[in-house]
Amino acid sequence: MTRRVRRRLCRENAKGKDAVEDEDEEKAMSGSDPSPWGLVVAAAAWCGECVDWTMLPDDTVLQLFARLNYRDRASMAAACKTWRALGSSPCLWSSLDLRAHRCDPEVASSLSSRCGSLRRLRLRGHEAAAAASGLRARDLREVVADGCRGLTDATLAVLAARHEALESLQIGPDPLERISSDALRQVALCCSRLRRLRLSGLRDADADAIGALARYCPLLEDVAFLDCGSVDESALAGIISIRFLSVAGCRNLKWATASTSWAQLPSLIAVDVSRTDVSPSAISRLISHSKTLKLICALNCKSVEEEQAHNPDAFSNSKGKLVLTITSHIFKSAVSLFPGKVVKENEVFNECNWRDKDKALGDMMSWLEWILSQSLLRIAESNPQGMDDFWLHQGTEMLLSLVKSSQEDVQERAATTLATFVVIDDESANVDAARSEAVMRVGGIPMLLDLARCSRESAQSEAAKAIANLSVNAKVAKAVADEQGITILTNLAKSMNRLVAEEAAGGLWNLSVGEEHKGAIAAAGGIKALVDLIFRWPAGSDGVLVRSFDTPHFSEISILLAIFFWEIISLSLL
Repeated sequence: MTRRVRRRLCRENAKGKDAVEDEDEEKAMSGSDPSPWGLVVAAAAWCGECVDWTMLPDDTVLQLFARLNYRDRASMAAACKTWRALGSSPCLWSSLDLRAHRCDPEVASSLSSRCGSLRRLRLRGHEAAAAASGLRARDLREVVADGCRGLTDATLAVLAARHEALESLQIGPDPLERISSDALRQVALCCSRLRRLRLSGLRDADADAIGALARYCPLLEDVAFLDCGSVDESALAGIISIRFLSVAGCRNLKWATASTSWAQLPSLIAVDVSRTDVSPSAISRLISHSKTLKLICALNCKSVEEEQAHNPDAFSNSKGKLVLTITSHIFKSAVSLFPGKVVKENEVFNECNWRDKDKALGDMMSWLEWILSQSLLRIAESNPQGMDDFWLHQGTEMLLSLVKSSQEDVQERAATTLATFVVIDDESANVDAARSEAVMRVGGIPMLLDLARCSRESAQSEAAKAIANLSVNAKVAKAVADEQGITILTNLAKSMNRLVAEEAAGGLWNLSVGEEHKGAIAAAGGIKALVDLIFRWPAGSDGVLVRSFDTPHFSEISILLAIFFWEIISLSLL
């Protein structure tokens, strides 16, 4: 394990109390170590009793296992036979996130004995998707994958064939350029229990493939074809079970046909047409003809925005149907989704308002969170002109609301968007001062630091990235330092997850630009953490993780960090 508790009995004073030898206990007592082990050590030290770890109740050990990442969990399970058995408990392996680890056939085979009860799998890369069948998780219900640009028809077909119990399949946001309608048909044929299908960047989704989904997947209620080359809009009307539909980013749709045919869907509740060339007349047709539709999301749709600018009341008489656009006040508009209930505008995405009360409303709000997180990230990446007013007056607050979502992928995507929308020039690392200070002004810094301290490594890396980018602004950097952000980033720089460590190092680098923070970084142990980082993954080594996108060579990072060390050491010697 990465932390060990070493104790000895103080026989000299005959008091029979423990003396703590490990520095981790001091951290735990001071509150600087929020890890499960730190909390246990603190509790033991407070009680002044000797702890026999082998006598801990099974449920306590399972709670500790559940709070550890997979690497530490495996180390903990190797301690003894009892813990090895507990470490294989089905309750610990119902969900598996392999995005931070290389997943190849050998790794999948080594995990297969524990995956008999696996229900949810998250992975990154087409190689991991190809190896997933080696987990032998026959009863797998949900697969969420990203970084799968190289995924082929054959791999997707095998993934579907080996997991016939799949209820949810999400692959994106990287475009699936090598996936055709043939693979879509195979998914339909193999996965008859499918309820949710979300795919990005398909070459095409023709009438035959969509027809197969309609025939063989009678439970399918959530369909998203994002940024696809072509989608047969009339064939989608054949999926009569569909409740939520997104075609965001699809540019080749015939909107007259789409709006007429989709209006006939008997269960359709919400439609997302963001980032498309949808016409105002198509929106009006959906509003007028659909009997079940409640929500239309049309973010960054130029024609619709121009119509609203010319006629602000264009969609106001919408027969109870809500139309969300960039130019509308989304928070204020979303309040209307809670009839007969008093909800504050900034609390519309608070799960407490719909959890265990109204399943239909809960489903729609969960879908809306996912849709907004997708669209806002895409908009931030393209950075179109004229978005400052939106970002400053509601976009920032909306992203911070999504950071608190109960959906992990929504949380992480919102943090990624916060890291993206403040950068206006990647080459010069130029950060928009107004946007970064807007995040600080509405309480975003403590929120991101809280996310960085969670147990999920994927969330840690995205939060650290956002903090790093925001810290380019001197005012935000001071706020980060005041909120103990230097200590948090230093702890993250010690992570065995390469992506987390890199993002944390970037955050410390940006904070070091201000002279007043260099001494604090040195005092927090940042120098040792960053030196260890260089030696942990030297130039040319694969390390334990591989990013799914291009990063600087580690030799270049080493040079930058060496300069950084010299500046801090020089300061500390003054």
